[in-house]
Formats: sequence, C-alpha cells, structure tokens
Amino acid sequence: MGQTISEKIISNHVGKKVYAGELVVSEVDGCMASDTTGPLTIKAFHEMGGKKVFNPDKCALIIDHAAPSPNERIANLHKMMRDFAKEQGMRLFEIGEGICHQVMVENAYVKPGDIFIGADSHTPTYGALNAFACGVGSTDLAATMMTGKIWLKVPQTIQINCSGKLQEGVTAKDLILFLVGKVTVSGATYQAIEFTGEAFEGLSLASRMTIANMSSEMGAKTGIVHPKGLELDYDFEAITPDEDANYIKTFDFDVSELEPQVSAPESPDNVHNISNYEGTKINYAFIGTCCNGRLEDLDIAAEILKGKKIHPDVRMVIAPASQSVLLDAISNGTMSTLIEAGASLITSGCGPCVGTHQGVPADGEVVISAANRNFRGRMGNPNSNIYLGAPSTVAASALEGQIVNPKKYLV
Repeated sequence: MGQTISEKIISNHVGKKVYAGELVVSEVDGCMASDTTGPLTIKAFHEMGGKKVFNPDKCALIIDHAAPSPNERIANLHKMMRDFAKEQGMRLFEIGEGICHQVMVENAYVKPGDIFIGADSHTPTYGALNAFACGVGSTDLAATMMTGKIWLKVPQTIQINCSGKLQEGVTAKDLILFLVGKVTVSGATYQAIEFTGEAFEGLSLASRMTIANMSSEMGAKTGIVHPKGLELDYDFEAITPDEDANYIKTFDFDVSELEPQVSAPESPDNVHNISNYEGTKINYAFIGTCCNGRLEDLDIAAEILKGKKIHPDVRMVIAPASQSVLLDAISNGTMSTLIEAGASLITSGCGPCVGTHQGVPADGEVVISAANRNFRGRMGNPNSNIYLGAPSTVAASALEGQIVNPKKYLV
C-alpha cells in the first residue's frame, strides 16, 4: 500500500514503514518554544529532572508574543528564558528578531523532510517546506528537549486538490480562507492535510507558509504543501506521496474563478466572498503575524497605498514577521511607503494578534486583519469585531475606511 507524505516522513525517522493509526516514537530534527509556552516548558523540564537539552543546536526559544514585555511579570518570564538559554548554550531569539515560525525558517532550523515540534499551535507552518511539523503542549516539548524524541499517532491524511490558477489580485490568503470555510475549524482534527494541484505549484515559499499556517484553523495536526514548484536556496530531496496513497477524504476545487475572501466574526471558517461585506465600516487595519507578515505581504500593501493616505477614521498597524523582513522592507522602500501613507510600525513579532498589548481594539470597533484567527476576544477585547482578509484587502480597506475588494488597485 502506498504512503502519504506524512507517513513517508515519519517512516524515514523511525526506520520502518508506518501507516495512519500506528503509534510511534520518533526522533525529531528540531524544537522550539515562544514566550507563551517557554516558561512552562522550562519549569516542566526541571520537574522531569532535566539537566541538558538533547542538542542545543536543534533547540530554540523565541521572545515574540509579548515583546517587549508589557509588565513586570512577563519581564521576569523573559528573564527565565534568557537564563535557561544561556545555561544550555542554545539560541534565544530576542525581542524584535521576529515571530517564532518566521525565524525558524529564516535560520534553517527546519528543512524538507524534517520532523519539527513546536509549543505553538501554528507550528504546521513549516509544512510549506515539505516538513512534518506539529504543535504540542509545554510538557511534551520539555520531554522532547530532554530526549530528542516525540511520540506520535501517525495521522490520517486529507487531500485538498486545487486546480486552476488564481486570478490576478487573488492571493494565497484568499485561497486558504476559502479552504478553511469549506473544511471548517474542526473538519481535520488530528489529521494531516496535503495541499496539491496547480493552484499551489506557482506559489512562493512565503505564500506556501500562509497556506500551511492556516491548516491549524482546520484543526489539523499538520499541513503539508506538495513540494512541486518549491524553490529554496539549497538543494533538497522532495518527499512526495505515492500514487496509491490512502486518503481519508479528498476535496477537489477549481479555484480559477475565486474572488477575494473575508472571514467574518467570530470564526475563521465564517468565510464569504468579499462582495458580501463590501461597505462594512472599519476602525482598525492590521498587517502582520506568522500568517501574513512577510515581505511579499508588506509589498502588496505598499503597492496599493503608494502615494495615498489611509482613511482619517482608520488606524493601521504593521508588524513585520522578522527583523530580516523589516530590513528588506526598508531597503526596497516598502516601509517608507507604508509609513508615509499613515501606518504605524511596531516591533517585529506577534503584536496585536495575541491581544496582550501593542494594539488592543476598543469596544465596538471593527478590525480588518491579515491574521489567522478572529474568535471573540482574540485581539484582546471580546467587545470588538474582527474580519480576516489578505494583506491586499487590509490595505485597500484602510484606504477607503470600509471593507473593499482590492482587485481594482491591483489589476
């Protein structure tokens, strides 16, 4: 019987062929925790009697969620992480260096064919690299840091096949919002997703990261974009599924006529064509996060806003996914364009997405965000309303003060 990509990657790590439903203990190629989960991981590590991490070159801590620290309590948690990293000789990515998932890719902590474990729910982002990556709790991560191993139940796989090419002005974010709406937030619980077909083949690594990232919004254990068309700065051996691989379910969509999409409050799967919500007044526009804070996201926003000013009733916040992205956006003029249009730049990191600080909306305010979640209270205020859209949608909406179709600015 043929194997899926997930089954093949896990098999390569355990030294024998395995299939969905089997329980395995596998070596990992890397692991990480952010400041939301790192302190609990360190505490569990010590409680388990841990002395040394299995390999300091393969373990990382990142301060990105509440960066810089908004209060004394969090400042002390950050200090705990710094002290542990120094003691272990492992890398700690400091305030401003970027979001965990972005810096792990930029610094090659994860590569094609790897198994990577992170104490963050959007760890499946690395599926863009043809890797098996999944999020775990702090205790599981502590055990992985000690042993270099993880136990897994080999997941069943859902295949999502998208034929056709995206229209000009329609982006990977629109595509994944559409798919989340079809699969729903619980439609792939503890299952792997393979994204395959013509629509994905021409996508950049950044766009593939957007796709894999939001497999979490389907409840998936991991999401892997088929490596056909994947271009990296180094040679790699692609892991592809067998023709007779067994899928629990297959979805087929022709996305050649797909329009820009928005996810309306209060769930990522409440997805509609943008025309359903055009004209909705907004107060706050946000571009950033592990889903859409990369250079191509900032560039498309700058393309729309160049030489213009955002609406006087709207504030716009930009959080680049990493310091590297920020520097590139400064070098190519994108950041100047965004700031001149009226946007505010904040620290490279998670920023308003998690809702701890740096941009909590007020009661009754309407947000258009390029993030991945819009559950009630997600940005820190349960009395606000969050719509999700592509960075292009966010920029165009900030310009007009209402949700609008960005295609008229791009075609």
